[in-house]
Amino acid sequence: MADLLSRERCLQLTQYMIDGAVPGTIAALWINLDRFQQVNETFGYAGGDEIIAVIGRRLDEAIGHDAHLSHMGADEFVCLLYAVGEATVTELAERIEVCIKAPLAWGDMTLHPSARIGIAMLETGENAIQLLQRADQAMLRAKRSGQRWLYAHDEDAEQKVRIGLPARTELDIESKLHRAMETGGLDLHYQPILRLDGSVESVEALMRCTVDGHAVPPAIFIPIAEKTGLITRLGEWSLSQGALFARRLQESGHDLKVAVNISRAQLLSPTFAQMLSSAVIYAKIPADRLELELTESLFMDMSRTVQDNLCDVRATGVTLAIDDFGTGYSCLSNLKDIHASKLKLDRAFATALPEDGRAYAIVKAMTRLGQELGMAVVAEGVENEAQIQALKQARVNGVQGHLYASAMSGDTLLEWLRSRTQNNIQKEYDHDSIGR
Repeated sequence: MADLLSRERCLQLTQYMIDGAVPGTIAALWINLDRFQQVNETFGYAGGDEIIAVIGRRLDEAIGHDAHLSHMGADEFVCLLYAVGEATVTELAERIEVCIKAPLAWGDMTLHPSARIGIAMLETGENAIQLLQRADQAMLRAKRSGQRWLYAHDEDAEQKVRIGLPARTELDIESKLHRAMETGGLDLHYQPILRLDGSVESVEALMRCTVDGHAVPPAIFIPIAEKTGLITRLGEWSLSQGALFARRLQESGHDLKVAVNISRAQLLSPTFAQMLSSAVIYAKIPADRLELELTESLFMDMSRTVQDNLCDVRATGVTLAIDDFGTGYSCLSNLKDIHASKLKLDRAFATALPEDGRAYAIVKAMTRLGQELGMAVVAEGVENEAQIQALKQARVNGVQGHLYASAMSGDTLLEWLRSRTQNNIQKEYDHDSIGR
């Protein structure tokens, strides 16, 4: 890969770009390929180097002439550019992701590469090493959290939410939420949940917020929405939009549930069940096309109002799922009273597989418990085939994670589903043709 800059030249170029630059005008994108050790083990290090060279050429073509690409060694690259704003950088990150994900035929196999991207924008007084280190740390954070890419300041902001944001920052985020609600800046993306046979069982609706072209991470705006009371309005909007998308799925020939996350504040409202019924009636869908995902934190307040609302939800035909189970406020006595139809295991368990035998034992035990209580068990955060094999042995019912699909817009999801349907039809045709 002589045509790409080396690590040393990358440092020199970064410092050259920084000298005299205005803060915020330079972006560094640190790109790390997923699961590349498996490629080396399969094809040897010489074969791995050749595949890296192919991906390097793809990246070079994708970024164009406005950015500089460096190979940092092994399975990592850095892209540098003079940026005009986060919207430009995000668009480039999307281009990079698309070019990496394109299937790659190698020998008798077809590889499906993927990557995590950490993004850092130049800050005042920063040198080349500091800028690149922040991009590298953002990439590691994205890898740990299962996100496709992550801005360095998003990581900082998430940490600030945990320790308490300054009042001015909280007011600014609250203001952005109001503007998003008024200007159409809210959107739902959808991530599929698959059965172990590869068929799609349902999709989870995940809220996104964009203001003036800038995305506000859910880890930032959700805690503020809960603190300010806006979470109820956001939750009602999510339910209505999720129900309408369930109708789109139905009209497109896809018999799938749409799962919507519900907050504690919503279930404390005495009018919640009425609002839910209105959303179902307005969307003209069967009630069982909607599923409500409840976090374990709700178990800390199983008040009479919450219990009544859960009973009313079940009476409408809307199903319940317990989300992120196993690491928060698990309480088995409450678990038996929820009468949920689905138990979603926290991503921390899948991430530890298959190496962690204790994690596997817990997954296996929770799976059996959930199924004996009449619940389908879904493992979240699935990233590689080794995890899938371990989860199959544990007998989970379904999986969700970036190995199969990331969260995507409604239009993109419908196209994704259409493509899968066409591929399945083609496979059946090919099979029948062979039989003849």
